Amino acid sequence: MGIDSTIVGQVGRQLGAGSVEVFVERLIGPGTAPAAVLTTANQAPIGMQELPRIEEMYGVDDLRNGDIVAIHSDGVVNTVFREGSANNSLFVTEQCNSHCIMCSQPPRRVSDIEYLLSVNTRAVRLMPKSLATLGITGGEPTLLGSHLAGLLRLIRVELPSTNIEILSNGRRFSDDSFTAEVAEASAELLLFSVPLYSDYAPRHDYVVQSQGAFAETIRGLYSLAMHGIRRELRVVVHQATYRRLHSLAKFVQRNLPFVEHVAFMGLEVTGFARANEAKVWVEPQEYAKPLSDAIDHLTAFGIPVSIYNVPLCLLPAELWPYARISISDWKREFLESCSKCSVRESCGGVFGTSSRQSSFIQPIL
Repeated sequence: MGIDSTIVGQVGRQLGAGSVEVFVERLIGPGTAPAAVLTTANQAPIGMQELPRIEEMYGVDDLRNGDIVAIHSDGVVNTVFREGSANNSLFVTEQCNSHCIMCSQPPRRVSDIEYLLSVNTRAVRLMPKSLATLGITGGEPTLLGSHLAGLLRLIRVELPSTNIEILSNGRRFSDDSFTAEVAEASAELLLFSVPLYSDYAPRHDYVVQSQGAFAETIRGLYSLAMHGIRRELRVVVHQATYRRLHSLAKFVQRNLPFVEHVAFMGLEVTGFARANEAKVWVEPQEYAKPLSDAIDHLTAFGIPVSIYNVPLCLLPAELWPYARISISDWKREFLESCSKCSVRESCGGVFGTSSRQSSFIQPIL
């Protein structure tokens, strides 16, 4: 295998079916030497046996020229960036200071920030300058501390016109000096998507399993606003949140009118959501009325609203204009029954990663 340390490179020239070269330069020319080879065969192509290589690898044919991969010394290969995808994100840590009862990416107590920072730093330098949007996610990205500002500075240098969208619980921004550091690094073309699950502090704190989180999040949202950083709210709708959606909408209108968007999100039943299914599962028909009331209230005051991750057949027709195709392309699927649906092309589908789907999904004929 010959891999002593992680190689981060982009997939380049094909070597025939089942084999690709990996390069560590952004621009690949005729004289550029590959850094590694990935192949489905039990032996690398002739002339490539001396290179670091992964042999008998599953999924090589799914890689495209321009994809960026991290090849680890244990033989694991992760795709860091997918050419042509609109859903590319840097995964920066598995750590989190919340433990949301429906989290689809359960946090782990691991020391991974420095290692993933090294991988992501090299990946950013290989990404195309024309990249429209790049996400940053985890875990909780603000746990990177000052490294987050450093990563943002690097992205601004390497990808000056790329929009950056960060999923964060917003709690760290209750420290105004931290917000100022992030704003100095990249206030423009930067959006933080922050979850808020209730207007009632104990309910929000229960959902995120952290006492005092509501107060930190609210202070964080105000701090982001004061420093000119764009912010939107995300509300995962489930059994513990849906009953107060209208009250939450009123709270946002009165206290957080400076958010630029509110997204109400369907549940992905995996991770903690799967383990806590009895506590979080609710059919969309059950929350349609409070969701509709919340949307009516927010839109009446000019606050833009979207619905993510809910198929059209599970929503009243009057809510369809707010529904978005939002599930990442590698997770998005349709059930067999959806093949006959007349609005399939406009529908966001379902999470292929969910262990449970609504029993009310049916084609619209």
